[in-house]
Amino acid sequence: MAGRLRAPTGRYGGKTAAQRQAERRERFLDAALELFGGAPGYRATTVAALSEAAGLSTRQFYEEFRSLEDVLAALHLKVNAWAEEAVLAAAADARGLPLTDRAAAVFRAYAANVTADPRRIRIAFVEIIGVSPRLEEQRLARRARWVDLICAEARAAVSRGEAAPRDHRLAATAFIGSVNGLLHDFSAGWVDATLDQVVDELVRQLLGILRPPGWSPAGPGR
Repeated sequence: MAGRLRAPTGRYGGKTAAQRQAERRERFLDAALELFGGAPGYRATTVAALSEAAGLSTRQFYEEFRSLEDVLAALHLKVNAWAEEAVLAAAADARGLPLTDRAAAVFRAYAANVTADPRRIRIAFVEIIGVSPRLEEQRLARRARWVDLICAEARAAVSRGEAAPRDHRLAATAFIGSVNGLLHDFSAGWVDATLDQVVDELVRQLLGILRPPGWSPAGPGR
């Protein structure tokens, strides 16, 4: 299919064309979360199967998307957006707390969000891998956004005297790999630990990056 079909315009059933289009899109994404994130997975799902699961037609699918890859791309961004919203809300609530407490609150929010639904883990860490150069670029770009967030928090901690001043980008990139791997393994049942224990381990790793051996915080209670 060379491109999307033109969606109908005008008002129907009290809803505008844009409202109906947005609802259809969400139904396709909800169905994709179920099929891509569960059984049979992205690679074994067809347009017909996804449309049936969404309760819509294949014609309506092509009014919203060009391909199943477009659906996976949109769903991957959506899963990451849910996690980012949880992290930013936790960071705002923890503003003013000591670094250790703030880091624990943020990572507890992230871990709780992504592990609350195993389908999200599969979308973010499994199904997106190796699909195409385009989706690999999106995956790496989205991971870079998490690295930027950690670096921004690190700079803020340095300015408060809570962390050692240095370029944290390389360490933050390695840390994100640890976060993704550990949470995926936890969700898959390969880690004999509670979620709190997983979060505590991640916080210890982060604090080790921000506070290397031999460095001390600038003031009491840090």
